[in-house]
Amino acid sequence: MLTFAIFSLLLHFAMQASSPLDQVFQYIDEHQDDYVQHLKEWIAIQSESANPTKRGDVIQMMQVVGETIKRLGGTVELAAMGVEELPSGQIIPLPPVVLGKLGKDPNKTTVGIYGHVDVQPARFEDGWSTDPYLLTEKDGNLYGRGSSDDKGPVLAWLHAIEAFQALKQELPVNLKFIFEGMEESGSKGLDELLKAKNETFLSTIDYIVISDSAWLHKKPVLTYGTRGLCYFIVEVQCANQDLHSGLYGGTVHEAMTDLIALLDSLVNSTGHILIPGIDSDVVPLTNEERVLYEAIEFNLEAFKHTIGTTELLHKTKEDVFLHRWRFPSLSIHGIEGAFSGPGAKTVIPAKVKGKFSIRLVPNMDPDKLSNQVMTYLNEVFAARGSPNQMQVALESGSKAWVAHATDKQYDAGRRAISKVFGVEAELIREGGTIPVVRTLQDTTQKSVMMLPIGSPDDHIHSQNEKLSRGNYINGTKLFAAYIAEISQL
Repeated sequence: MLTFAIFSLLLHFAMQASSPLDQVFQYIDEHQDDYVQHLKEWIAIQSESANPTKRGDVIQMMQVVGETIKRLGGTVELAAMGVEELPSGQIIPLPPVVLGKLGKDPNKTTVGIYGHVDVQPARFEDGWSTDPYLLTEKDGNLYGRGSSDDKGPVLAWLHAIEAFQALKQELPVNLKFIFEGMEESGSKGLDELLKAKNETFLSTIDYIVISDSAWLHKKPVLTYGTRGLCYFIVEVQCANQDLHSGLYGGTVHEAMTDLIALLDSLVNSTGHILIPGIDSDVVPLTNEERVLYEAIEFNLEAFKHTIGTTELLHKTKEDVFLHRWRFPSLSIHGIEGAFSGPGAKTVIPAKVKGKFSIRLVPNMDPDKLSNQVMTYLNEVFAARGSPNQMQVALESGSKAWVAHATDKQYDAGRRAISKVFGVEAELIREGGTIPVVRTLQDTTQKSVMMLPIGSPDDHIHSQNEKLSRGNYINGTKLFAAYIAEISQL
């Protein structure tokens, strides 16, 4: 009897191990070195969308993505996006958007996948430990610009699809791809393209999934909200050219002095934004919502260690979550026109530009916020009595995004995470801004979910960006599991 029970148990495990999805997982494990090599090839393309001299690299990257989808049997449209005029007046082409299709069975669910393959600028001399465009593996991590944001996740989706095909398994869903090359530079023209394609390319999509964010710590998450963003430039001019401080110091109203006063008037030492009325449209926090944040695992000491600080603005994890995800925040980013090189230069800059942004939350509106900011700064400047010229401009604005985390797609995401990682997914919001998420949800009126595979210590947009090999390979399995789970809805 005992022998038969053991035999039955072994048979059960053998059957489990031979399930189609387990075979996909095994295939992914066996080909992980190939996947790392593919990522190395993609990282080598310096697709910096903000750098006009690299525009050809971005266009090349889009072509590589399109060819990869074609090799999987898909069809591809490289949607033309027109041109971009630089401040110098030079006209350069915008990179095309890859619109891909794989499968058209009317009896299957159709999933739309969004990603981007442009990257933030990176130079070794900026403080990188390795060449940012030569993927380098060290201590289980894959270092390179774009490894986590967002070339690694995009490749993981394509590798998951390839695994099904290599095993002669029929893909259980239809897939549509939206991959762009200007996400790091404002996604110029993408909103208009998506709205134009809503009645055609987008019309058959049932669910949309995006992998362009990160976990909160070492536990997988599903992200159901992001903050919006308004980016401002305030300019002050005091002269027609830079002045020698020994000859003119003490005789002119200096532009830098005015600018510092304006920037200092925006936020206090506790992080509180001083612009009147800015909180008037923020959705009130409920007790039910606060309870959600209490259940999330988070180590404040580890968080401080990761970012290299000794003290945070807030003392509890719940308050950190609220001010990172749920409330607006203001950050000052830099000053253009002022001397910032090494050594000493005794110059009074003729014109300086301060750059700051405000992260928006539901239900803040970028246009209303812009009016509040401009009115406030004009009042502060007038109170100084300065004769200098001052102007404020909104460079870009986007609203916050929140999804219904109780819809069926999130159930599929939870099951996929449980299947691959053996844990329950945490539901979180994201403090950053990904405008296309809101655009896709508003345009298609379909469920949108963020399914990240990056870690919070991946240093995206910073020196030494990386993606762990474990997250890259297990993330590929996660996407395969998601495809299987979403097909059952």
